[in-house]
Amino acid sequence: MKIFYFAWLRTKIGVPSETVDLPAEVNTVGALVDWLKTRSPKHAEALANSKVVKVAVNQEHVPYDHPIEPGDEVALFPPVTGG
Repeated sequence: MKIFYFAWLRTKIGVPSETVDLPAEVNTVGALVDWLKTRSPKHAEALANSKVVKVAVNQEHVPYDHPIEPGDEVALFPPVTGG
């Protein structure tokens, strides 16, 4: 699975993207975020407050209970504001 990080998440984690092989039990966005927190202290810090981390799967905004599959492309980003 390809995971992309945007804005301050990219800065805190230290990479713009990564490719990961997920454990079988990681099958929703929420489970993915929880699993990513275990990858490093930087991941844990950046993803500590999931209320401010938004997610898109295959370029579509989704809730944390959205299912994921190994070939999906996942983007994690802070809330976006505009004017």
